[in-house]
Amino acid sequence: MTRTRLIFMALQWIKLRRVLLLTLPVGIVAGLGSVVFYVLLDLSHNLFLDHLAGFRPMGPAGEHSIFTPSSREFVRWMLLVVPTLGGILSGFLVFTLAPEAEGHGTDSAIEAFHFKKAIIRPIVPFVKIVASAITIGTGGSGGREGPIAQIGAGFGSIIATRLGLTEQERRVLMMAGMSAGIGSIFHAPLAGAIFAAEILYRDIDMEYELLVPSAITSVIAYCVFSLFFGFGTLFITPSFQFQHAGELFPYTILAVAVALAGNVYARIFYGVRDFFAEMPILPHIKPALGGLLTGLIGYFIPDALYTGYGLVQRALDGNIVVNTLVIAAIARMFTTAFSIGSGGSGGVFGPSVVIGGSLGGAAGMIMQGFWPNLVPNPEAYAIVGMAGFFASAASTPFSTVIMVSEMTGNYELLLPSIWVCTLAFLLKGRKGLYEKQLMTRYETPIHKGEFMLGVLGRLTVQEALVRYSKIKPKVIVANRPVHEILKEVLQSRLPYLPVIDEHGKYLGVIERRTARRYLRELRRKRPSLKKLLSDWPAVYSWHTLDRVLQNMASKGVDEAVVLSERRPPGNVVGILRTADIIRAYRDTVYAGDSE
Repeated sequence: MTRTRLIFMALQWIKLRRVLLLTLPVGIVAGLGSVVFYVLLDLSHNLFLDHLAGFRPMGPAGEHSIFTPSSREFVRWMLLVVPTLGGILSGFLVFTLAPEAEGHGTDSAIEAFHFKKAIIRPIVPFVKIVASAITIGTGGSGGREGPIAQIGAGFGSIIATRLGLTEQERRVLMMAGMSAGIGSIFHAPLAGAIFAAEILYRDIDMEYELLVPSAITSVIAYCVFSLFFGFGTLFITPSFQFQHAGELFPYTILAVAVALAGNVYARIFYGVRDFFAEMPILPHIKPALGGLLTGLIGYFIPDALYTGYGLVQRALDGNIVVNTLVIAAIARMFTTAFSIGSGGSGGVFGPSVVIGGSLGGAAGMIMQGFWPNLVPNPEAYAIVGMAGFFASAASTPFSTVIMVSEMTGNYELLLPSIWVCTLAFLLKGRKGLYEKQLMTRYETPIHKGEFMLGVLGRLTVQEALVRYSKIKPKVIVANRPVHEILKEVLQSRLPYLPVIDEHGKYLGVIERRTARRYLRELRRKRPSLKKLLSDWPAVYSWHTLDRVLQNMASKGVDEAVVLSERRPPGNVVGILRTADIIRAYRDTVYAGDSE
């Protein structure tokens, strides 16, 4: 192994470890960001919903409020006022300081990854923390996923930018920061790591380069968050089990139901979003109007407000009826659209969990009436419904299975969850929850060059030379006076001629423009042959075309000289142009498509 190769490998090792080492502070900062967001959200709920409206919705059994609840009686008409007030505050904050913080922040992080070089303004995470805490804490139907995703991604981007890392390294740290936020606040470190890699694409694809750094940040952030609020699951559930293959039949019906509902949910959300976007009023006011409409629904259906995790916990405990679950699920689709689609700040994963869990619980109870032997535990359908609904709506089948399992602590339902998530994903509608998702890695601008090099890496110089190169080079032997060599170059029809020594060894190339310039000055100057030569890359027939293209780019030329493998070892056998390489790439890609 050559010394140059060893140095290159050492630099690559250091470069890789640099990103992995920086995941440690990113995980710590994102974990602390989750702590701050959780505290602010609970404080906002305590100040607004509790003290102003006397509304204290039940939460998940695995979490408890930090602040002491008030003794104020429930004032129903205040549910019209408090969400409107939250919309006024968050709208003014967001559209005055950081408009990027509106909506469900996951889409903004996805867009930054694909199209904005992973650059997030430093002010965005801080505005997002406060605005989301206000929107959700005043009764808005939003989730923690969007805010914490943008907060964690923002911290990762800021750290990478301040340290002057490369664009690719900044992308890795940004998405690792997103993983850290998701993994910590949802008590799901493994799912957080996979979520960031999977959420970028709508088809079965992921950024596998993110898995290792995201796993590190997610674990660290979860540990930091749990130091303050304890280790454990978000929901506490009975021990449900999958006991018979015949149970897949009702679970298949559930998959179809949640897939259809997920499609309806996405259409409602973006229909409302587009409606508000076209309203001829200041964007600062729109979240207030969305808050008023949210409060109007909440006045009649309080279960459609706030996070709604208590509703899911009741479904898991079996302490709720079918009508309540169905009505609350439908109402939450609209309150989420009004709260977030109007320009408010919050996520869509949390509401999706509640909608999916409600529909799943209702479906389980209904199907138990028809097939009691196949549906022994209808409550289990709430867990599987959570996973299937979001897997379809967000195109994240794998991370969602793991996330719901970690959130509930119930791994006995992995098999039906995988089944339902896979079917629901395959049955997903055209419109999903995340507009900025691309279909596959082939569509993202950051990988287009990589894919081209991947194709060229399977082709050799010999293949391109035989099929595409039409240039039969005339070679000059460097055993004559310089002026004769220059005249021969100018007499040739080619814009360049390779030069070899008397033993056949390749020396370089003399271009016509160089020969013309030096021939005019020949009487005043006597240039050496070495000054006339251009250092074009020399390649052999076994070299791959990606390597040749990179060599051309490094030297700023469009041609490479192909040398013989036989003696004399530097004998020139052809000229390969960039155009030849592009034709080889095009024909290979089109041939693969036609097959």
